[in-house]
Amino acid sequence: MSYPHRSSDVGAHPEMMGSHPEMAEMRERLERTASSAPAIAIEGLVVLAGLYAAISPWVVHFAIQPAITVNNLIVGITIGVIGLGLALAPERMFRLAWALVPLGVWLFISPWVVTLTHGARAGIIWNNCWVGAVTAALGLAAMGLTIGVARRGRTHQR
Repeated sequence: MSYPHRSSDVGAHPEMMGSHPEMAEMRERLERTASSAPAIAIEGLVVLAGLYAAISPWVVHFAIQPAITVNNLIVGITIGVIGLGLALAPERMFRLAWALVPLGVWLFISPWVVTLTHGARAGIIWNNCWVGAVTAALGLAAMGLTIGVARRGRTHQR
């Protein structure tokens, strides 16, 4: 059932909200931020961190442990896909950058959680701790770029 909308009700019309001057300014600011050098560096590093996490079982030679191998492969591919999304559609994906933080934390704790004996070899632990910490830091950096855009938008409005 369709209800008539008042023309003064901006929130009722998504088309009107998309053309709102503040929304256009916010999109422009986010686009500028996404094409900045720090954002491009973060995107590339996220992709590399994801690729390394995915291939690390074969690099560090723990592919004989299937549980942690599958874990790193899936989480690494997920991180790489988020990184590609940040590079290809930054105006949409920067809002998803927060997901890198829990993925990094998961990589950090996964050697103790995923392995059968709950005690992985030192190489697996060091590998996942470093990759997890780097991934979480990159997620925080990407979130910081997004928060900076939102804060600049609020200060310009005052």
